[in-house]
Amino acid sequence: QVQMVESGGGLVQAGGSLRLSCVASGRISMINTMGWYRQAPGKQRELVADITSGGSGGSTRYADYAKGRFTIARDGAKNTMYLQMTSLKPEDTAIYYCNVVNLSQFGVATGDYWGQGTQVVVSS
Repeated sequence: QVQMVESGGGLVQAGGSLRLSCVASGRISMINTMGWYRQAPGKQRELVADITSGGSGGSTRYADYAKGRFTIARDGAKNTMYLQMTSLKPEDTAIYYCNVVNLSQFGVATGDYWGQGTQVVVSS
């Protein structure tokens, strides 16, 4: 099995910064995609950013609202992922979840795992 544990959420004023961390343990495949998602009250869960397990730090993808403000990174050796969030806005308030999708050598998903989430509240 796979366990995902997020940390780093909290209360911050608009314009401030937070750094989220996610540690994955268990059966993480060599090829995988790790990502951050968020869910605000009354809204669907949405992608924030994700990063592949490429040898040069992986390729990244960001939601439009995250571009230029958020940075995703990972430490493959530690199966740890980070999300540095800057210039936070009240609309960034949400529960942030980390996710890992294990992939076969052919790119087929073989497992999809989620953490419990960490709350981020941005006050105006």
